[in-house]
Amino acid sequence: MGTRTLLTIDTELTWRHHIAGSGWEENYARSVEPAGVGLRYQLAELDRYGLKACFFVDPMPALLFGIDPVRQMVETVLSAGQEVQLHLHPMWEQAREDGTVADGTVFELIDHPVEKQRALIAEARDILIKAGAPDPIAFRSGSYAVNDDSLRALAELGIRYDASHNGCEGPWPSALSLPLGQTAPVEHEGVIEIPVSQIRIGNGGLRHMQICAVSLAEMTHALNHAITSNHPVFVPVGHSFELATRDGLRSNPVVKKRFDGLCALLAAKADDAPTMHFADLDALPLGGALAPAQASATLVAGRMVGQFWANIIEKRAA
Repeated sequence: MGTRTLLTIDTELTWRHHIAGSGWEENYARSVEPAGVGLRYQLAELDRYGLKACFFVDPMPALLFGIDPVRQMVETVLSAGQEVQLHLHPMWEQAREDGTVADGTVFELIDHPVEKQRALIAEARDILIKAGAPDPIAFRSGSYAVNDDSLRALAELGIRYDASHNGCEGPWPSALSLPLGQTAPVEHEGVIEIPVSQIRIGNGGLRHMQICAVSLAEMTHALNHAITSNHPVFVPVGHSFELATRDGLRSNPVVKKRFDGLCALLAAKADDAPTMHFADLDALPLGGALAPAQASATLVAGRMVGQFWANIIEKRAA
């Protein structure tokens, strides 16, 4: 089989709304279901185009707010026929109801020793299952923060796939001992690592396929490159809150248009790069020297114009 698309959506209560003093209901409204373009909207668009997606759900806010918000996320995704896998932001373990945290709070998973990482992942997995999700087989760390210890912990816990390696965010917090430009899936520390897809821009740097970070033209270019180069997987990233302004009160039409366009693109390319769940993956070709797509100056300039307008919308919302 040629290229598979793993459309991944990180689904979570956001820290910024917590520290602003929001309870979980308001946080949920602004970060999971913001401005009519959150989780339910994204699920409806996926259904309209006949697409599959994986929703990486962070269960750790249950330590502060109880299981209800996590169960609500899980039930919403599963009832739409989509996949739930495991996400984790560890700072929720030390969060307080008034929006403060203890001194020395650790925000990134990789800043914990391996034993603590294993304990946090196991705890998050147990909460996710308690909220109604199947036993997860795939993981993505919050902030893409994994190191080799993280993968050793995942392997010990029987989690087969990690989807955290992001060369654009390396060498910290995405800190695996893999090349930053690694785009091919690879077995590493007992886990199959499936990197976030990238493009390479004019200065030699990398830009990851996150919907708020790249234009639809760049995503189209990267997908076509993956297909023609026979990349095993194309892995774009979204978030439950990403199509809205940061306060969660207004739709961001620039980013929403990208998501809508990506769904239409993936539907049009369904024969060449069908969308899949992690549970659907058969044997993947591993390793290989697969280069990220090279973005032209025109593509980069087009994205910068779009980002300018998206930022203007944010300022007007402030």
